[in-house]
Amino acid sequence: MATRLRESIKILFRYKSFIIGLFMIMFFVILSIYAIVIIPYDKAIRMWNSIEYWEDYPKLALPAWINSFSSKKLPEGTIILDSRKTELGITKSIQRIEFGGVGTLININMRFTYEYEDFPSEIALWFYVNTTEPMLIIITWVKPDGTEVLVYREVLSSYQYYRLTGDLEFISRFEARLISKLGKKPNYQIPSEIALFAKEDETILDKETVTPLKGKYQVKIKARTGDPKANLDVKINIYGKVYGLLGTDDRRRDLLIGILWGAPLALSFGVLASVATVLLQMIIAAIAAWYSGWVDHLISRINEVVMIIPFLPLLIMISYFYKFSIWTLLIVVVALSMFGPGVKTYRAMFLQVREMPYIEAAQAYGASNARIILRYMVPKVLPTIVPNIVLAVPSFVFLEAALAILGVGDPQAITWGKILDEAYTGGALYWGRYHWILAPSLCLVLISIGFALMGFTLDRVFNPRLREM
Repeated sequence: MATRLRESIKILFRYKSFIIGLFMIMFFVILSIYAIVIIPYDKAIRMWNSIEYWEDYPKLALPAWINSFSSKKLPEGTIILDSRKTELGITKSIQRIEFGGVGTLININMRFTYEYEDFPSEIALWFYVNTTEPMLIIITWVKPDGTEVLVYREVLSSYQYYRLTGDLEFISRFEARLISKLGKKPNYQIPSEIALFAKEDETILDKETVTPLKGKYQVKIKARTGDPKANLDVKINIYGKVYGLLGTDDRRRDLLIGILWGAPLALSFGVLASVATVLLQMIIAAIAAWYSGWVDHLISRINEVVMIIPFLPLLIMISYFYKFSIWTLLIVVVALSMFGPGVKTYRAMFLQVREMPYIEAAQAYGASNARIILRYMVPKVLPTIVPNIVLAVPSFVFLEAALAILGVGDPQAITWGKILDEAYTGGALYWGRYHWILAPSLCLVLISIGFALMGFTLDRVFNPRLREM
């Protein structure tokens, strides 16, 4: 038996298709191990479904390697200016002053360098206000050429989130300033990012000629309140347009995390579903072939009924009544597939095995029915079943992805199908964010090709009829 196995393995490695398929599967296995070791599943789920965790990541960012092929250097990642952190270029001072009594004056200065050839994607601010009295906050933006722009002037008493991008009041105020300064009106609505990062000359009036002003920028924040114990911290995020190896989605999530954790879930779902389904079908077929009579008729009728019932609509209908986790979904899929078409194929094989002399010998020395089925009949056809198990894996991987796109499955799980579903609902194709779709799609295709190459080679080696061809 061991010698036969070694010979079979030697034959397998003579086929380039098997080696290529094996390397492709090993790549995803290594990817799965890396994901499990680096980011435990519970932590990955919390990260993936958390809004706060991803707030510092750019939204719908392209992969960073795009810069290698782009004519201009796109801003990468996020420039984070946070007065709560003692970083180079950030200073903060608090003074207690006479302000109709006693008050507080807070000055925060932030400096950063911008050397990119395109504008940021968006700008957002967080105000962490600790005061018992209203606090007047004034923010001035200073460009490298010394031009100052009033960004924010509001009275706050508590925490505030402010998204500067899309603020129509700021945009209209800035356009009025440009008309007053240049005597001309821009031929487009100037976004906040261009207002803060472009030079205020003739080039800013046309969208085709406007370019970012490179150099050192400064943000001046002044706050004044009547509370002597008041405090203020400000965080400013200047989001880029590219990030990481695979970019981000519309919830700012790093797609690399989704692809990494999608690998072990796809492999485990596909392999477990395939092994369980094929083995159960084989055992059911062996029981039908061995017992024959009413047992065979009953199994055949169940098999015919299952083949008539549409699998996917039935699964979707069940999902309306019960919410699945990915492992519950696995059990349901196996349960609905165990009486599938494979039962008839394996039954035909077992009918031939049942007539073999060694089966009659086993009966003669008093072997039980269970022993004959599991020890003598199943092992005989097992080598021809192995290719079927391998070839069935891609179909179950694609099934999980299709079910996720249809909204059937675990809403918390990180799967490639779920990423594709979110890309579809988020309008990835419409907005031209092809990286959001290509990464999970490519993984699904590669893992399927890997198992298909291995499966066809195994079938050629273990199937006697194909071996002779």
